[in-house]
Amino acid sequence: MSYIVFGAGGHAKVIVDILRFSGEEIIGVLDDHCTEETWNGLPILGGRNQIDQIVSLHPEALLIVAIGDNTTRSVIVSQFKAAGFKFGTAIHPSAIVAPSSFVGEGSAIMPNSVINADAYVGEHVIVNTAATVDHDCRIEDFAHISPGVHMAGNVQIGRGAHIGIGANLIPGIRVGRNTLVGAGSCVIRHLPDNVTAVGCPAKVIKTDKDKG
Repeated sequence: MSYIVFGAGGHAKVIVDILRFSGEEIIGVLDDHCTEETWNGLPILGGRNQIDQIVSLHPEALLIVAIGDNTTRSVIVSQFKAAGFKFGTAIHPSAIVAPSSFVGEGSAIMPNSVINADAYVGEHVIVNTAATVDHDCRIEDFAHISPGVHMAGNVQIGRGAHIGIGANLIPGIRVGRNTLVGAGSCVIRHLPDNVTAVGCPAKVIKTDKDKG
């Protein structure tokens, strides 16, 4: 398969490395702000203002939106989907992904991460370096599971949630939509939508009523 990567930042570097490790063809990179002709050894194809032209030139290419921020990634995906782009996945060869699990389009499974039996990873999700997602977990679209997170069995992560680096979640926990769990937190109780929770045990310190 051939891929186009949107983004020219740190997260995009990792996505490009994954595709290269996997032996995939990378046609080039899209970015709204990069003024160079090339980035990371790849040609810059343009930005969002050239979506229609790029999809007509590369109708069979798969796109990965390599943007770490969940909200921004969601907005950009919507624009490219409306233009007719198809989305691929980036799964590092060192990741362990159980045959009975599911990984949705646009998602990235980083080096040394684990997706165990019957886990569900939605669309445009990031499961970052060395994170573990145990059996029967469910991660909804546009969530971000940071490096070193450990999710026990049957954990539910809502759409757009961000689980900070090194957090731990006990079995059966539910984290709401757009909720942020701070780095190193221990989640032992359910968390509602649109909050920030930190600490061990994790406690809600902020509610964001503006989030969808």
